[in-house]
Amino acid sequence: MARPANGSTDIAFDATIRAAAPFQKRRVEQRKKVAFAILKGDLQKKVRVKRMANLVLFLVDASWSMAVAERMNATKGAILSLLTDAYQRRDRVGLIVFQKDRATLVLSPTNSVQLAQKALVDIPVGGKTPLSAGLLMAADVLLREKRMRPDVEPLLIVMTDGAGNVSVGSLPPQEESYRFAEVIANEKVKSLVINMEHAAFDQGLAQQLANHLEAPCFALNDIKAENLYHTVRKEMAK
Repeated sequence: MARPANGSTDIAFDATIRAAAPFQKRRVEQRKKVAFAILKGDLQKKVRVKRMANLVLFLVDASWSMAVAERMNATKGAILSLLTDAYQRRDRVGLIVFQKDRATLVLSPTNSVQLAQKALVDIPVGGKTPLSAGLLMAADVLLREKRMRPDVEPLLIVMTDGAGNVSVGSLPPQEESYRFAEVIANEKVKSLVINMEHAAFDQGLAQQLANHLEAPCFALNDIKAENLYHTVRKEMAK
């Protein structure tokens, strides 16, 4: 990409030549001295496009309410696949799980496959579903990353059935979860929700959460590691 130089010394030579080419027949006098006449107005400067760094933050329900083993295997596979790509990029990946009465930052945002493998070995599971605690921690991590790295392009992947039964404050669990989801949406964080509930038992809670996040909602059959990986990369490319 190039634009008129306007005094810049960072000249895009190919673009400058293209800008001057249509005027060569008119520049008879100038071309008596040079084979190709370039005037000041022809000069074009380089436009350097800064590539946005991606941060993919997984927020995963690790309670006993759903098929934990299947969900965790898919998540691990997607994270490790994304991290393999991150070697040649500036992309980073993190993981928060929520269960019992708290959320845990299992993997701080990183582009290290080795750190991810160690962190993913023993993820805690079981207990209640503190969805709002997970969303609150995700908001904190994402906002901190944006302050530290203003060029970061965050993507939040929420893997849940959308049900929460533990609050961190005085609001009912579901209402509190939606409040925190709206905080994330208001920060213009791109998100997607993967509905982990079986279709036969789905009450639409994952879709409601997605609505508050202003995010698309994908069904359970997207959970296979390969499908999840491609779904995430497609969202990152938008």
